[in-house]
Amino acid sequence: MAVHTGTSSEALRAKRDRYVARGVAIAPIFAARAHGARLTDADGREYIDFAGGIGVLNLGHTPEAVVEAIAQQAAELIHACFPVAAYEPYLEVCRMLSDLAPGTGEKKAVLINSGAEAVENAVKIARYHTGRPAVITFDRGFHGRTLLAMSLTSKLVYKRGMGPFAPEIYRAPAPYPYRGIDTADALEALDWMFKATVDPASVACVILEPIQGEGGFTVMPAEFIQGLKARCEEHGILYIDDEVQAGMGRTGKFFRWENFGARPDIITMAKGLAGGIPIGAMLTGPRTDLFTPGDHGTTFGGNPIACAAGVATVSTIIEQNLLENAAQMGDYWGGKLTALSEKYAFIDSPRGLGLMRAVNVKNDMAPVIVQKALEHGLLLNNIGGKTLRMIPPLILTTADIDEAAGLLDQTLAEVAEQANA
Repeated sequence: MAVHTGTSSEALRAKRDRYVARGVAIAPIFAARAHGARLTDADGREYIDFAGGIGVLNLGHTPEAVVEAIAQQAAELIHACFPVAAYEPYLEVCRMLSDLAPGTGEKKAVLINSGAEAVENAVKIARYHTGRPAVITFDRGFHGRTLLAMSLTSKLVYKRGMGPFAPEIYRAPAPYPYRGIDTADALEALDWMFKATVDPASVACVILEPIQGEGGFTVMPAEFIQGLKARCEEHGILYIDDEVQAGMGRTGKFFRWENFGARPDIITMAKGLAGGIPIGAMLTGPRTDLFTPGDHGTTFGGNPIACAAGVATVSTIIEQNLLENAAQMGDYWGGKLTALSEKYAFIDSPRGLGLMRAVNVKNDMAPVIVQKALEHGLLLNNIGGKTLRMIPPLILTTADIDEAAGLLDQTLAEVAEQANA
């Protein structure tokens, strides 16, 4: 029985204000239905969706193969709890992820509920494997909002007043060209940290997003990741690659680290793995598959429906050549953003890879742009008032991008006019 009954946005807003806890971010619209790159709100207004459920909807809304897989699995097995009664969809997701990750050596996966949980388990494994307590994370990194993940996360806005945090977390600078921090600066700072702040012999792991999500879609340079990996090898530290937002084809590769030639010891993923059904995963190599049965535990992790959706999602990405499309459409969209940044003085620094793109916005105007774009039928997302981020589905066409670019151009022109009024 469906719970949405055609209620208007005004009525839904009153219901939300009455019953939803205030800590949940306030969405600008109420979604009623969606398909592909289009979303329709409760009042019947259609939008082209360049927010993508914040990196989740890599296949767009209601992809046929995923919808069919969910329905078929729901008719056969909804839940059993994998440690109680195992089932094939879980095994198939693990097989697919293990086979997709490049490199030699036997790889294995564990399925959980979210990206934050994948991160927590990755750090747990690293500490167990090394017998060391310390973890190094990086400025502007985001790894989730559970206690350990929030401790790793950089931005104060996600953690103010919520301490005490997990101990033995050390934060190092990451390359950030928009503030003059390059690879050499960041690696030099890490080397100094090993001398002045934390003994590398006590460090279990480093964790890094190859493209920082909440950090403004900052692309980590290949030479930085290679230098980081070399230091990990030197000191016996595990390298955790957080692919929760950049993975599953978002950048034109299944995993962003494939471009670097610096193989991680553990990979975390979630968001785009199952077409919108909650699931997380952690991929390990043979030397980190050390736990005994029962050391991992989760009731819902790798739920049959989520696994069926995951199999359909990965299969669709492969069968429809969406990696190639993400790379091509990403370059096309990136060109549009560069042109707009040259046209409007208050946006600059277009960046990203594939269909993971962002621009800086001066004077904290990003929320104003997001709201104005919404009025024109373009759904965007902003980071901290200073960055517009765009993570549309990998199924985009040039026609979709032309339409979105036109709407964004119209939006920016009106914002510029208002600013100059």
